[in-house]
Amino acid sequence: MKEHEIIIIGGGLAGLTAAIHLSSEGKDVALFEMNPYPNHKVCGEYVSKEIEPYLNRLGVDLTTIGAVNITRFQISTVEGDLVETHLPLGGFGISRYAFDNFLFTHAKNLGVQFYFEKVIRTDFMDTGFLITTISGTYSSKIAVGAYGKRSVLDKKLERDFSFKKQSWLAVKAHYHCPDFPDDLVGLHNFEGGYGGLSKTESGAVNFCYLASYRTFKEYKDITEFNEKVVSSNPFLKKFLSESDLVFDNPLTIAQISFDEKESVVNHMLMCGDTAGLIHPLCGNGMAMAIHSAKIASEIILKFFKESNFNRFQLEQEYRKSWSKTFSRRLWYGRKLQGIILNKNMVTRGIRTVGKSDSLMKFIISKTHGELIQ
Repeated sequence: MKEHEIIIIGGGLAGLTAAIHLSSEGKDVALFEMNPYPNHKVCGEYVSKEIEPYLNRLGVDLTTIGAVNITRFQISTVEGDLVETHLPLGGFGISRYAFDNFLFTHAKNLGVQFYFEKVIRTDFMDTGFLITTISGTYSSKIAVGAYGKRSVLDKKLERDFSFKKQSWLAVKAHYHCPDFPDDLVGLHNFEGGYGGLSKTESGAVNFCYLASYRTFKEYKDITEFNEKVVSSNPFLKKFLSESDLVFDNPLTIAQISFDEKESVVNHMLMCGDTAGLIHPLCGNGMAMAIHSAKIASEIILKFFKESNFNRFQLEQEYRKSWSKTFSRRLWYGRKLQGIILNKNMVTRGIRTVGKSDSLMKFIISKTHGELIQ
């Protein structure tokens, strides 16, 4: 059995960031991820610049891999109403293909041990964890869950949301669209869903949308759904008609849960989407994942450094910090999604609130965080 001080399950943004932070402080970190890098993931691929100072402190500069500088936000309705505003902090457009691989390389250079295998069980044994994969068993003093929106582990850990049928699915693809502005992120609604558009470092435009399964199941495939539902929004219709698909086929993920989740489960600290998923309004799930990794890493380091800071205190402090940082943000995300999915409400909102730039910025600020160092 192999031993490590800290084991991280999941190699997305939260898991990789935590691995970098902890290993840069001299910790023995192992990370388990099912799929070797690089690979594409279903994601909005816009990340708020609130995380830029923190990433720079970790030695991660997204501009070195061509992250696109985004400063404008627009939102539209099926009726063709459109409003636009300047983003208070701005953000980066960057694919998960490039972003995750960049973090992976950095983490590997810092000495993080990577295991590309599936974790099938986690057990807490008084003073530490036993992590079981198909090929073996590993032990650690601390375990971090950063395996994303949904995993077989959630059922093993008896998390309530994992036993429910969820009504959301997401579709993502890259498109070649030369006329799409570099500095723009757009959010466009259609019946039963909404989608985001933004440029990535490759020059391709990422189009990722969330749709209710109830609406989607009425059509035979993604192509028909795009033609008959997504294209009901004139801005999305124009984009799809003027663009060429870069991927062989769009990527999809189903059974997406926006239910409230616990941030500590069976003594394991949960990060990123594993702890709570924000509705994809301007892509802030990426920033939240990175920020949650920072919170977890700092508390874990405190646990190792201070002999009188026990596991109970570690877990309580993480719960409190996570809730203080993200609870209101998630609440606003749920409320805003309800408005966006209501055809009449979003139209009235854009025709009234959309006329006030200060109100638009105020609403945007509620799903964004402050700069983190």
